[in-house]
Amino acid sequence: MIRSSRRLSRSLAVCVLIAALVSGCASLPESSSPQAIGTLTDGAAPTSAPAPEPGREPDRLLDDFFEASAVSANRHQAARQFLTEDSSNTWDDGARTVVADRIDTLSGPRTADSAQFTIRSTTAGILAPGGEYQAGSDTFDIAVDMTRVDGQWRISKLPPGVVIDRSAFMDTYQQRSIYFVDPLGGVLVPDVRWTSGSQDQLANQLVQLLIDGPKSALSAAVSNELSDDVSIRGPITKADGQTTQVGVGLGGIRIDFGGLQNKGDRDRELLAAQVIWTLASAEVAGPYVLLADGQPIDTTKPDGWTTAGVDSFDPQGSTNESVGLHALASGRLLRVEDAATTPAPGYFGQARNLRSVALSNDGTLVAGVADTGRPAPAPSSTLMVGSYDGGAFPVAEGQSITRPTWGADDNAAWAVIDGTNVIRAARDPSTGQVSVIPVDARAVTTLGTRITELRLARDGVRAALIVDGVVYVATVVRDPSGVYSLTAPRAVAIGLGSDATSLDWSTGEAIVIARVATDTPVVQVTVDGSRMDALPSRNLTNPVLAVDASPETEYVADARAVFALNNADPVGDRYWREVTGLAGVKAVPILPG
Repeated sequence: MIRSSRRLSRSLAVCVLIAALVSGCASLPESSSPQAIGTLTDGAAPTSAPAPEPGREPDRLLDDFFEASAVSANRHQAARQFLTEDSSNTWDDGARTVVADRIDTLSGPRTADSAQFTIRSTTAGILAPGGEYQAGSDTFDIAVDMTRVDGQWRISKLPPGVVIDRSAFMDTYQQRSIYFVDPLGGVLVPDVRWTSGSQDQLANQLVQLLIDGPKSALSAAVSNELSDDVSIRGPITKADGQTTQVGVGLGGIRIDFGGLQNKGDRDRELLAAQVIWTLASAEVAGPYVLLADGQPIDTTKPDGWTTAGVDSFDPQGSTNESVGLHALASGRLLRVEDAATTPAPGYFGQARNLRSVALSNDGTLVAGVADTGRPAPAPSSTLMVGSYDGGAFPVAEGQSITRPTWGADDNAAWAVIDGTNVIRAARDPSTGQVSVIPVDARAVTTLGTRITELRLARDGVRAALIVDGVVYVATVVRDPSGVYSLTAPRAVAIGLGSDATSLDWSTGEAIVIARVATDTPVVQVTVDGSRMDALPSRNLTNPVLAVDASPETEYVADARAVFALNNADPVGDRYWREVTGLAGVKAVPILPG
């Protein structure tokens, strides 16, 4: 007999997660800000978990055990209540942690005092040490033996590791981002983790995660001002030194660091930015009193920092509003005004043969793919690079070239030629000369036959790609010789259900994806694949051809027009609205990046 031990109890939980797209769920929740599920953190405070209920049947007791397994405090003490004494003493809960999409219980042989079960599930994800989530889709079986102890059923044998039902997981853990520094030292890069426990433990957990450093996939691409010999002197307290309810409500945070003697003013500012935005993003309010061996790390801020003191590092900062929305229509670049469009000045506004266009983040440079007009076997596409209000010149050719994307330094446009050749068109700011430099993309090209989309995150440290219709996120690494590589690619839209056709970064933690589908053509996925949400489909006409996004607004081009989705709109009133300035125009939206 197979019995589903626990189904997701709310329609939200049933539909929101990755497997929903392939499990026949009628609709996904419409959300612009995915609330991802979390991970185990040692020392988490106890939260509500069932205790063994007297007289419970063994299969029902297993249900309760998996629910209790979501509470990690004291080496899963809540779950150990369901084990025999011997089993509790030998159970290795640190071996691995599996987040199960749905747990099914298969009954085996049973006597009056013993019972055997097989637990079968599909893996939604694996929790790595430090709160890192790794999306998965494998199935697994584990064997569990149970026995009666003083008339009550208890688990007498189970394999190493922890299995957590996803609904219980969502109820217990929260997504948090800790922040590291990009190679240029001007942008914070999010590293998504999951924590559990009470709010008054959160500051200590997050700062310790910062000191422990970035996850392995990011370690070669970011720097950390809290690494090496940095430590915390004494407990983290409220700003006035109180040790209770730290991080709860008002009262601020006081952290005394050791090991900062050799850090200059700029390094200390970066350290402050990492700490402040990590805490502020987790709703741990300031002021943030940051000390070095008992003295303020910045003598101009003796009473503490606020986010205003590091606002230039705001990880959710807007794109360059002065650049504004643009569009590609009739083969040329247009600036979109409130009620109309005007051609961009220079070559790109005068051309009539552009297939795709990308603006640098500061809006001063443009990269575009133009139709050469030459018959085969001559290359049909050419990559043009130039200034926004001036001329342009060809830098590369191919039968196909993906939509370009700009790096964080505004001096290099990336593209993929003929599906596999990833290049950087790098401009020397002093001379204006552009060099085409190959990118080592072997880690990505081995995943499939063709890359059809490549978009760099605004921090320049990650790239989102579509390879044979599948979405991956890779890390951008620059070695000391200046060679760039795409490393550690991971599939993040597992269960998408149909091929992805276009994508863009909404924030550093989320990607918006257009896919081949009639019901939910646009979805948003967290950067590690822990959650996928459907964006509203109201007003859209399939197919959705292109997507561009910012933290505030998503834009799409569908079969009829260009539409915008405002993330500030109330959930009940969120739908795609046609962009007024592009009414009646067949176009593709373009934001900087």
